[in-house]
Amino acid sequence: MSIDSVIAKSWGELTTTELYSIMKLRTDVFFVEQKVDETELDDRDQEAATRHYWIADNHGVAAYVRVLHNETAEYLDGHCVIGRVVVREDRRGEGLAQIIMKRIVDDYSDQAMMLHAQQYIVPLYTKFGFEAFGDLYEEATIMHQSMYRPAQ
Repeated sequence: MSIDSVIAKSWGELTTTELYSIMKLRTDVFFVEQKVDETELDDRDQEAATRHYWIADNHGVAAYVRVLHNETAEYLDGHCVIGRVVVREDRRGEGLAQIIMKRIVDDYSDQAMMLHAQQYIVPLYTKFGFEAFGDLYEEATIMHQSMYRPAQ
């Protein structure tokens, strides 16, 4: 599987079937599996600058990532924010998140990016040039690390 298998769309381009599959995956993992009690539907998905990236299979969306654009940089010049990185349980360990991250890094190479990584997955992002900054912090009962990647 290559970055060519990654689908990227804006909110207005999503079909109802794609949207349902994305939201099902996100709620299955974040709410049911990880017991996150924070708001999942934060209205950021619908913003014009938000891009949705995913890999699909016969069962729907297997892996998903969204990229937001913040008007104000949260850290240095990092206006692009990667988030909602999720892989369906039956497809974990296949490198799907890495494939999507490669596509995103290629698409946004000219822009600084940041993300808030769950602590255990920090090594994935360091492979793509992200560097940790600040202290570890708890978000939704899960330890996180802020990370930044400068424009290339």
